[in-house]
Amino acid sequence: MVLRLLLVFFLLSLSSRGYTQQADSLKKKTLWYTSGRVIKNSIRAVPGDFVFMGKEVSANWGKTGLYVAGIAGLILSDKVTTRFLQQHIEPNIDYSLPNISVFKKGKKIDWLTGNDAYMSYPVIGLYAGSFLLNNEKGQYTAINAFKSLSYSILITQLGVKTLFGRKRPYRPLGAPEGESGAWTNNNLDFFNGRAQLLKSDAEASSFPSLHTTAYFAMAKVFQMEYDNYWIPYGLMSVFFLADLKGHNHWVGDMITGGLVGTIIGRSVVRESWKQRYGTAQGKKKNYAIQLTPQFLPSLGSAPGGWMLSVRIQPEKH
Repeated sequence: MVLRLLLVFFLLSLSSRGYTQQADSLKKKTLWYTSGRVIKNSIRAVPGDFVFMGKEVSANWGKTGLYVAGIAGLILSDKVTTRFLQQHIEPNIDYSLPNISVFKKGKKIDWLTGNDAYMSYPVIGLYAGSFLLNNEKGQYTAINAFKSLSYSILITQLGVKTLFGRKRPYRPLGAPEGESGAWTNNNLDFFNGRAQLLKSDAEASSFPSLHTTAYFAMAKVFQMEYDNYWIPYGLMSVFFLADLKGHNHWVGDMITGGLVGTIIGRSVVRESWKQRYGTAQGKKKNYAIQLTPQFLPSLGSAPGGWMLSVRIQPEKH
């Protein structure tokens, strides 16, 4: 299973090779030259990553205010929405994914075992394949995804979770208390102390959800780099929902995490584009590729089913 997953993203790096070739370059770039330039530009981009994150918040204070008000509304209604999630949605989403970890069974390493491996292994596979094929775009994408994951851990786990110290909801919500430890029935139970900061721990670490932050950040990177929503967000949803019960969050935690992750992923890619192309708008193309899943009914002897529609059309300017 691991080999198949890595092969898929190895082929992805091969298919995107045409994007990364520089038409105006007569000098063939060596594998080490390309890799070194990608790493150097990615490191140089780190300060700009945070600058773009700041701009995402400060560019339009009215819009930012609406988002903050929306998050506040989610927090106030969390007792109702989270109870509905636990009672009516989670019981209907009950599936598991095969274990693809390369480590011994029972060994837990953050982001390399469990369902999180479905997010990190493809990134590793994409980078390895892109490195071997001298594919610049694939290397940038993989490194940007890794940076987005790292920033998600830094910002949410070390920063926001520590600042707000929100307790996680009881399962089921409304169960007889003790109001002690990491769990609570009170959706306004904030500003509790944390013993563990970077390491995963249930205590006072509910807001926002690290997993939705990281998953959305990484999906946003792939969406922007490959100009496609369906595949990265579709796969991300499958991986996330496979362990929906295990996340143990209020609904507001997860939605807020998705918003923060989107800001992180978009900021990383925009700064990366600025380093590569001189503009945060990315490399201009004269065409667009659209990948859309479609369901075709069976007609006569022709079987129906799901298919992926590929459309290449001129870009409108």
